[in-house]
Amino acid sequence: MGRTNPTFRDLLSGVENRWQSFRRVLRRRDQPRFDRLFEYAREHADAAGMLNHESRTVPVLVSIDLEQERRIDELEDRIEQLERAREVAAEGPVDDTPPESESPPNP
Repeated sequence: MGRTNPTFRDLLSGVENRWQSFRRVLRRRDQPRFDRLFEYAREHADAAGMLNHESRTVPVLVSIDLEQERRIDELEDRIEQLERAREVAAEGPVDDTPPESESPPNP
């Protein structure tokens, strides 16, 4: 039997393992962000595996870019929603009640 190519998930694990020394020296606050990049890459492992690219890092980077683009789109949508809500709140409530007749107050 012939040898098969390793799966993209296997390649991704190898890339992640090679970057562990870099991760260890990152500031603690940045380590979860670094880990999230590989989570993004795993989200697109099926598509990246179909590519069978000669470079292991290109599909990883494109997968990360796709997820970051998705997050940017979500954040932009959220900003638009908040800006619209702020504009509506700034306009104040709409008073639909008719003005009271001008009669003298009762003593």
